[in-house]
Amino acid sequence: MSRIKGSTPTRNRRKKILKAASGYFGSKHLLYRTAHEQVMHSWKYSYIHRKQLKREMRKLWIARINAAARLNGMTYSRLMHGLKEADVTINRKMLSEIAISDPEGFASICKVAKEGKATEKKAAKKAEKAEKVEKTEEVVENKEEAVEKPKRTRKKKTEETPEAAEAKE
Repeated sequence: MSRIKGSTPTRNRRKKILKAASGYFGSKHLLYRTAHEQVMHSWKYSYIHRKQLKREMRKLWIARINAAARLNGMTYSRLMHGLKEADVTINRKMLSEIAISDPEGFASICKVAKEGKATEKKAAKKAEKAEKVEKTEEVVENKEEAVEKPKRTRKKKTEETPEAAEAKE
């Protein structure tokens, strides 16, 4: 049987790596082994940095929103909590864009957040008062029941004599 060389697939695979390594410094774009090593590292870094970019953008949006919120007399956390309580669903990217491009619109959003938080506090206080009233009513009812019921006393166990046991039978 004759030997089959894998020249075409091997050459294509190597050309693909060298093409990906074009523009690299030194032998990294000329020699296959060093190019392959560098391309593998580059792909790993690109995967990691795609995830990091999302984190960094979120940090940037939060910083912008916080700065704009402080101009309107709020903090970032209170703004976001107020929006959540007011059932306003808007993401941080859009909030930061509104803060930059439309300060008046952002001021109205801050106003909605303040109102949402205020109404939430009032509702929470009412709920607390109602719970306290219910608890006191339950305590009063339990005390009345306790007064009505006679206390149970334990009966002392008496040892039966063998004669008493025979009499029962």
